[in-house]
Parts: sequence; C-alpha cells; structure tokens
Amino acid sequence: MDDRSGIARAAAEAAARRSYGKLVAWLAARTRDVAGAEDALADAFAAALERWPRAGVPEQPEAWLLSVARRRNVDAVRRRLTGEAARDHLKLIAEEMEARMNGEELPDDRLRLMFACAHPAIDTSVRAPLILQTILGFDAATIASAFLVSPATTGQRLVRAKARIRETGIPFRVPEQAELGDRLGAVLEAIYATFAEGWSDPTGTDSRRRNLATEGIWLGRLVASLMPDEPEVLGLLALMLFAEARRSARRGAQGDFVPLAEQDIALWDGGLIDEAEALLVRAAQRGIIGRYQLEAAVQSAHTARRRGCGTDWAAIRQLYDALQAVAESPVVAINRAVAIAETEGAPAGLAALYVLGEDRRLRDYQPYWAARAGLLARLGNSKQAAQSYDRAIGLERDPALRRFLQGEKAKLVRG
Repeated sequence: MDDRSGIARAAAEAAARRSYGKLVAWLAARTRDVAGAEDALADAFAAALERWPRAGVPEQPEAWLLSVARRRNVDAVRRRLTGEAARDHLKLIAEEMEARMNGEELPDDRLRLMFACAHPAIDTSVRAPLILQTILGFDAATIASAFLVSPATTGQRLVRAKARIRETGIPFRVPEQAELGDRLGAVLEAIYATFAEGWSDPTGTDSRRRNLATEGIWLGRLVASLMPDEPEVLGLLALMLFAEARRSARRGAQGDFVPLAEQDIALWDGGLIDEAEALLVRAAQRGIIGRYQLEAAVQSAHTARRRGCGTDWAAIRQLYDALQAVAESPVVAINRAVAIAETEGAPAGLAALYVLGEDRRLRDYQPYWAARAGLLARLGNSKQAAQSYDRAIGLERDPALRRFLQGEKAKLVRG
C-alpha cells in the first residue's frame, strides 16, 4: 500500500468512527429504509477508497461521503418507486439533501433512529442489536457475541427488522413522553452493550472497538438530557461512569490485567466517580428502582475503598439478590455466586454456580469458567480447578486477561 492509499484509508476509517451512525441515521430518517441507507453508505466508503488516493482526501470527508451516499439513495428510491408519487418523493428528498449539503452542519438524527429501532412493531429480541448495527456499524458476529446468540440467527433477525421498518413506515422521531417507556428498555440495553464492547478493549488498540466506550457514554448523556427525571436512564449513565473511572487502573505498567480488588485507587478518576454517585442519588429520589440503578449501586459499593473502607460484600450480595429478581441474567447469577462465596464461603458460592450449569449459554462463557475455577481452587480441588482454568483460557480473547488466567492456573499447579 503506497502513502496516498494509506492516508485515504486512515481518513475513511476516522470518518467511520466519528460519523457512521450520524450518516446512516440522517439517510434512513429521510427514506425510512435502514438497509438502503447502510448500502448507500457502504458504496460511498468504497468510492472514497477508490478516489481519495488519486484526488486527495476532501476537506470535509463526511460531507463528501454523504453527498455520494445520498445520490445512491435517490437512485435506489427511483428504481423502487414509479409514477407521480415517486417523482414527488424524490423531489422532496433531493431538495432537503441539497439544502443540507450547502455548508450546514450535519444534524444528529441518531436518537430518532434509536427509537425507530425500538418501535413496538420490531420484535423485542432484535431491538437492541438493531440499534447497535445501525448506529455503530457493528457486524452480526460482534452483536452475536455481545448477546450470546449465533451470528447466523442474529443476521437473519436484523434483515427482517430492517425490512419491517421500511414496509410498515415506522416513523423516525423521538416519541411523545407517554410512549417513551415502552421503547426505553431497548435503547438503554443497546447503549450499555455499546459501552461494554469498548470497555472490553481497555487499551484502545482494537480499531473495531475504538472509542465505543466513549460513544456509549455520549449516547447515555444524550438520553439523560432528553429524560432527566427517568431513574433508569440516570442509573445507566452512573453505571458506565463508575466503570470508566477505573479504566486507567485495569492494566499494569506492562499491560497486565489487574483485578478490581488489586487496583491502585489513586488511578481511579475521582471526578467521574463523584458524578456517578450524584446521578445515583438523583435516581433514588424518584422512588423507582431498576436494573441499572442496582448495577450502579454494586459499583458504588466497590468504590468504598476510596474512602478507606473495605468492600461491603454483604451489601453487594443483597444488591445481586435484588438484581436477580428484576433481571434473570446468567451474568448477574455468576456475580451473585461470587458474592455468596465472599459472605457464606466458597462451598455456598460453588453450589450457586452449579445451579447455572444447565444454562447452555454458559458453555462458552469465559467468566463462568473463571469463577468456577477460582472457587474450586479455594476449596483445594486442584484438578477440577485446573480444568476450569483451561476452559476459561481457551475462551478468552484478551491476551492480557488470558495471561492472568494462565498465571492463576500456574499458582494452582505450584501450590
């Protein structure tokens, strides 16, 4: 690859990271065709990779991409529609698009697209994955990993959902206050999954995940500005801020994984923690407790070390009990088992884990095997602990966390 091609590719990747969701949302909001908007934008990026090495990167890459994509979109609509209605529709699209290309800042329609994807006409199981793909360009395999569903099934569901948006004419708008509650859960789930994908790449070296944690927090702040009195919105934003506050402490000087209990609290971002605590207080004042508030409260309990206190495992156990009642999640159940081990002993924690053994989703879920290995090791069952560590190591994609698990197994063998 020569220098000009490298510069063009880097510029295209930077534009995708900055503005993919904004471009898709703007195009889709005008045509009601999410898949068509994605296809048009994909064509625009392909054209950029072909033309920018020869002509140079334009001064406003996003405007160039939008100009190419909207021409593709108009062509697609022209092929699909016929007659007077088609001409009127195309005229309106063209006039609005031309007006937006005359030096005006690209409007941000991502929130409108998010709520369209969370419309009641869309199957509940696909709303959050659909938001992730349309807003952030996640592929089906990445979404499948985040939601513990097969890539083939995820891909089929996404295709059907996009077709339904187009065929039923789902409006691209922020719903009225009375309608927001029904769609809010899917929007919040998608935002949290966005943050979690970025959080799983703490060093920011994976270009596919780069800035996703920041993007998730931005989306959380956006929804919080829309719904400042909704406790679960505040709870989710608090949860993400608690986690983000510990980012610098998650890796050692050589990039090694550092468990929460061993992190240097001097590296935690006190400003983000204080903001998260204030959000939790505001949420609690609304008198309605939900999943995200409870998860944020768990993180708040872990930050007690910052005040010179020990970790209050009894409180964390109670919070996970409440979480299990409102969200039957295997992830919550695993963390609850760990909290039980800290309060009632390793045998009780291991028993709680064994109850989950029939859940097929956990067969390839690394945290389950890592927790199981740790509890077996505490009970002196070295053989089974080593087997569980092997399973966890084989499932882990993060090299730093894999090295940590290998080190824990080595300690077991030496012991």
